[in-house]
Amino acid sequence: MNIDLSLPPQFPKPTLLDILAEVRAPFEFASLALNVHALRKAPKGNGRAVMLVPGYLADDHSMRPLGAYLKYLGYDVYYTELGRNMGKVNTDMMRLGERVESVSQDINAEKVTLIGWSLGGVLTREVARLFPDVVQQVLTLGTPIVGGPKFTSVGKRYATINNIDLEKFELDVHQRNALGLTQPVTSIYSKSDGVVSWQASVDIYNQQAINIEVNSSHMGLGVNPKVWLVIADILAG
Repeated sequence: MNIDLSLPPQFPKPTLLDILAEVRAPFEFASLALNVHALRKAPKGNGRAVMLVPGYLADDHSMRPLGAYLKYLGYDVYYTELGRNMGKVNTDMMRLGERVESVSQDINAEKVTLIGWSLGGVLTREVARLFPDVVQQVLTLGTPIVGGPKFTSVGKRYATINNIDLEKFELDVHQRNALGLTQPVTSIYSKSDGVVSWQASVDIYNQQAINIEVNSSHMGLGVNPKVWLVIADILAG
C-alpha cells in the first residue's frame, strides 16, 4: 500500500449526538447477562497468551471483565501491570514492550497476542512494530489509528495536558503507521463512537488488516457482548 506521508487523511470528530450517546455504556455492560448463552457458545481458546491494554486514564481493572471471559474461553490472560494509562505514549510503549518480552520469556518464548482499548490500541500497535519477535497478533477497540488524538473529542484537552502540537503529532503518527506491521491486525470500531472518529479507527496502513464494525459506544467497547463475540471469533480463527 502506497501512503503519501505528506498528506495524512483528514476526518471529522465525533458529533455531539455521538458524545451524548456514550451514556449507554453501562447498559451495554448490563446486556452481558442477556447474552450468556451466545457467549458460552463462542469458540474455545487454545491456551495462547493474551495481554489486555487499557485506554487513556484507565487501568487494568477496566480490562478485567474481558479478561475473565477470555480466561473462561481458555486463554492465558495477562495485564500490563503498569498502572493508569496517562497518555505518555513514547514512554509507555517501551515499558509495555518490556512487559511483553518478560511474559514471552516466562512462557518459553511463545509470542503474545495484544488487545488494546482506545489509546491502549495505539500502544499495542507500537509494541508490535518495535518488538515483533514477541507479538503474535494485534486487536484494537476504538483506537485512534489515524491522526492520534486529533480526530477525537478529547484531542484538544490531551494536547494541552501533554503540551503537544496536534498537527505535528498527527504527522508523526502518520509516519509511524506508514511503516506498517508484520503481524495479523484487526481494528474493531463503531460508527457511533463518541470519543474517536470511526474513520480514524479504520486501519488503512496494513494490507493484512481486518476492520470490523460493531454497534457500540466507545466506553462500552470493552464490555459489549457483541464485541466479545467478535474477539472470540478472531482469536479462534
